[in-house]
Amino acid sequence: MAGEKANIISPAGFAALRAEYDALLGDERPKLVEVISWAAGNGDRSENGDYIYGRKRLREIDRRLSFLARRMKAARVVDPAAQPDKSRIWFGATAEIADDDDARRTVTLVGDDEAEAGEGRIGWNSPLARALRGAAVGDLRTVHLPAGAKDWEIIAIAYPVRAVTDSDAATA
Repeated sequence: MAGEKANIISPAGFAALRAEYDALLGDERPKLVEVISWAAGNGDRSENGDYIYGRKRLREIDRRLSFLARRMKAARVVDPAAQPDKSRIWFGATAEIADDDDARRTVTLVGDDEAEAGEGRIGWNSPLARALRGAAVGDLRTVHLPAGAKDWEIIAIAYPVRAVTDSDAATA
């Protein structure tokens, strides 16, 4: 893992990676191995579609499992609700930003594995997220994109509220 950067991710994002890994390893892969075994027992493998497709799909699953294992191993889970400085944009912040034409956009900085731009979740290492890091309400940040530079003003910053757990209630 030398040279690989830490994969900053939220607890929910890590749980999603783990759920996908567990589903592939514990459910889909064993069923596929069973189909391949059945298909292999049917004779000539060179023209056996179930066998050929099954082997191809098994390789895809194994590659995905390997990728997920590497991402989880490199993961550094960060709870956005535990951010000490909520007056600035850091990991997990939801920010309302406006461009020069006062077109507003709401974005949440999440781990790169959790990014979904259409839903307003941008990866921690994306150009916009890098420009917004550390900004406070009222700051003006310039994002350099292939289409050119664009200025964004920070209108509001919010963080998720930390859920009270049983251990928190016991210490209160």
